[in-house]
Order: sequence, then structure tokens, then C-alpha cells
Amino acid sequence: MKEKLCTLREAVARFVPDGASVALGVQLESMIPFAAGHEIIRQGMRSLTLVGPISDILFDQMIGAGCVQRVIAAWVGNVMMGSAYNFRRAVEDGVPHALDVVDHTNFTLALALHAAALGVPFLPTYTAGGSSVAARSPDIAELQAPFTGEKMRAVRAISPDVTIVQAQRADPSGNAHVWGNLGVLPDAVHAAKRVIVVAEEIVAPKVIASDPNRTVIPGFLVSAVAEVPFGAHPSPVQGYYNRDNEYYGEYHRTTRTRPEFEAWLEDWIIGVKDRKGYLGRLGQARVDSLKVRKHAWSVRADFGS
Repeated sequence: MKEKLCTLREAVARFVPDGASVALGVQLESMIPFAAGHEIIRQGMRSLTLVGPISDILFDQMIGAGCVQRVIAAWVGNVMMGSAYNFRRAVEDGVPHALDVVDHTNFTLALALHAAALGVPFLPTYTAGGSSVAARSPDIAELQAPFTGEKMRAVRAISPDVTIVQAQRADPSGNAHVWGNLGVLPDAVHAAKRVIVVAEEIVAPKVIASDPNRTVIPGFLVSAVAEVPFGAHPSPVQGYYNRDNEYYGEYHRTTRTRPEFEAWLEDWIIGVKDRKGYLGRLGQARVDSLKVRKHAWSVRADFGS
């Protein structure tokens, strides 16, 4: 299989053009590819559509940086603190520019990605029937079931131009092991036209082959794979590091106004060259404090014949 290993900078430059739809944060509050989002900001991509379920502060950062034209999501904010100030400024005041928002519930967004993964234009559902989400979302329509005649909802398929995911480990061909909370990752990678895997570590193919059931992302779906340790900080990666709760509070306190956010952006993203520079800004003591201390190893599985 073709080797797809490259730097994160190369992967973003090649597969995230202006105007692309990008799925991020598909594992909910864990394993959010912050390093990839920050690289998109550094490279100045514009007019992006962001797709995600419970979209954390990465969406807020990319919106504030002027990268985003549309958001397709169930919620955008700071999971720990509540409000996302850049998102609110964009929606309410058009700062830094107007933002188009397509509402979903977590489940309808999951159905939309699942439909695209299956290769069908929509999926029927009973959900969202009693909510205002269905009435205001262009991706949800009424449907009369063909066999029973009952009224249902149809959720339009969403096929992102690129899905970017964080993985624990991958080989140079993009075959990736992921464990812990998967969220909608399996559907998001099958639904997308391109997939970028950001891995905590690159390992030999034999390591991936030793546990095929943990290979949630097959390499044939992957366009590029990059090794970026701590690539999901401040969100957690199961078995590697914990959630940096302090960081979420700091971000909330220091981005209340537009000038404050611009200073934060320069300090944490624009002003650092890459993820290594970001971790240097974070400090080694803080990085070490987040690493897993109490390991919980899985037992061995015998795949012999």
C-alpha cells in the first residue's frame, strides 16, 4: 500500500483548500484534532464549512480567525465553560464576518454522515419531529414512509470534502488504531472524499496488523497521515494524556472581547511555527502533568489460526 506519511503542514496544504467542507471533532469531547485546526488557521484557509456534532472551542478558534463561512453542527461552544464568544460575535454581529449556521441534533448529524457512508441521499428517522430544529434546518424534511404511509423525517446525507481525525497510532500507509470514545468517527471517515489522520505516533505495519479489530480507519480511505504528539490538546486522547481543564477556563477568560481573542490567537497559534512551538509555549511541566499516570492495559487477544 502506498506510503502516505507527511507533515501536518503538507497534509493541510494539499487536502484542505479554500471553500472545503471539513469534518472535525467527530469523537465528541475527546480526541479533537486541534493541531490540524491550528495549522488551517496558520495557512489562512478561507470560506470553510465546518461539520461536527458537539463542536468544541476548535470551531470557535477557527471562526474567530476568519476561516469559516458555514457551520453544520448540533452545538458550538466551550464544553466546560458554556459560551463560545467568537461564534456568538459572528452570528450576532458579523465579526469577523457573517456566519451561516445549519442546525442539527447530535443524532441527525450522525444520521447525515451515516447516510453518506452508506452512499444513499438521505435516511428516514422519527427523531426531531417535535423540535424546532427540523423546521429551521434545510437538511431535514418531512417524509411519507412508502410502505406504511406514516409521517417521518428525512435527513440529508453529508459528505465532507475532508474528515480530519485524531488517532492513537497509525502506520505509514494510514491504517490507524483508535480506541476509547469513537463518536461518529467510523461514519465520518467513510462519508468523506478525503481523510487526514493525525496520529500520536507512527508505528510499524506489523503493530497495526497485530490487532485488526482495533483498526477503525483502514488505510485505503486515508489521503495523508501525520505524526503529531499531543495533537489533540487540550482535549484528551485515551491512553496518552488527559483533558486540560485549566486550558478551557483560560481560553474562556481571555477571549471575551475581540481584541482579547486577537491577542490570544497571536500568542497561541499565529506566533508559533508548529505544534512543537505550541507545546513549548504550553511548557514541559504542564505537558508532563497531563500524561497518563495510571495505566489500564487491555488483555492480549489471540488472532492465531
